Amino acid sequence: MDIAATIRERLRTVYDPELGVNVVDLGLVYDIREEPDRVRVIMTLTTPGCPLHDAIVGAARRALWQALPDRPVDVELVWEPRWTPDRMSDAAKEQLGLW
Repeated sequence: MDIAATIRERLRTVYDPELGVNVVDLGLVYDIREEPDRVRVIMTLTTPGCPLHDAIVGAARRALWQALPDRPVDVELVWEPRWTPDRMSDAAKEQLGLW
């Protein structure tokens, strides 16, 4: 399994507590970049003012540290492009009753 697949699988264990859906299926993970000295995960949240910002990003960092304890992993939070429900997987939409 490659690094990006490993990271996505670990991030599936990180849930938005308000929605009860993992950050991958919510479409919050924008990019995973394997760089020479580290791995960078670029992600967002559903809203810029999310009160659970620190909890979600912290959970992502912990999950990635557990998967890659010997590899530096940066979690970069971005607000552009803005998240929309269109980014959610079909499973997330079904879980939230959007189908």
